[in-house]
Parts: sequence; structure tokens; C-alpha cells
Amino acid sequence: MVSVKEKIAYGLGDTASNIIFQTVMMFLMLYYTDVVGLSPAVVGTMFLAVRVFDAVTDPLMGNLADKTHTRWGHFRPYLLWLALPFAIISILAFTTPDLEGTDKIIYAFTTYTLLMVVYTAINIPYCALGGVLTADVKERVTIQSYRFVFGMLGGVIVAGCTMPMVEYFGQGDAAKGYQYTMTAMSILGFVLFLLCFLGTKERIQQPKVLKP
Repeated sequence: MVSVKEKIAYGLGDTASNIIFQTVMMFLMLYYTDVVGLSPAVVGTMFLAVRVFDAVTDPLMGNLADKTHTRWGHFRPYLLWLALPFAIISILAFTTPDLEGTDKIIYAFTTYTLLMVVYTAINIPYCALGGVLTADVKERVTIQSYRFVFGMLGGVIVAGCTMPMVEYFGQGDAAKGYQYTMTAMSILGFVLFLLCFLGTKERIQQPKVLKP
């Protein structure tokens, strides 16, 4: 039996994921075009290229997580290992360095690619974690319900708070506003990922693959 406390802890991981991911989905295009000054064509091409790259990294990350064996399990360690890098790269993606022309495009492409790679690396193990908290099918359904609710909470936080925070922190400076807002969001996401790691336990052990 998985306790309500553990179900909430697991759900907080999706809150953390959505705080970052929904901010990217809702505001990164606007940030790149209106604040950084990139053309919509460049941003669209960059987004498409990284999505194609994601199609390769997703199965690779799943395979890597399955082969991971630690005292914390297969999937939980990635929440611990990647929570801080995810937060830092998220802040860098919403930071406007003093660059011009091609250098600005390279910076945006690099930080966005890294952000999506780390998102994949932390989110795929997180999703898999729900299947190893218990062998009870009904409990798994309940666990995923908690995840859905807390994931929606992350989206609500982003939709309702991002622009007011940008205006509050920026005081007319949109670049500063976005950077400080993403810093606050990233710190919150970092804490929530740690709570998810600390509050859950892998009970279903994956069989080790024997080499021929």
C-alpha cells in the first residue's frame, strides 16, 4: 500500500517538470523573438531541429535508465542527479547575454538543446518511477491520478504567475524579468524534484540483464 504522502511526493515531480516545460512551451518563443530579437523563422527551425533530436534521445534515455543499478533504484537517482543541472540550464535558457548576430543564435540553440536533453534525462526516469512504486494495479492508477493533478498544478502556476512575475522582477526590463522569473521557477522545481526523490521508494526491482 502506497501512502498518500508518497503519492503526493511522486506527484510533485510532475509539478516540477511542468513548471519548467510549460514555461518553455508558453513563453520561450515569445522570449526569443521579443526579448532576444531572433526571427520567428530561426526560432521555428531551432525548435524543429531539437524535436527531431528528441526522437533519438528519448529511447536512449529509457534504455540507460533501465540499465541503471544503484542503492536508490533505477529511476529515482536521476531526480537527485539532474535536479540542479536542470534548474541551472533552465535559467541559462532564459538569460540574455551580450551577444550579436550568429553568436546569439548559437547561444540560444545550445542552451535550448541542453535544456531539452536534460528534460528528457530527468522526465523519462520520473515517468517510469510510477510503475515501480507498487505492483498493485489499482494503486498504480491512483498514483497516476495524483501525478495528473499535480502536473496540472504546475501548468496553472506557470500560466497564472509567469507574466506578473516578469513585470514585477523586470520593472520595465523584460530580459531581467524573464531571467529572475525563471530563476524563481527553477528553484521551486529543484526543491520539488528533491521532495519527490526523498518521498518515494522503488519496490519493484527490474531484473538485471545477464550478458551472454
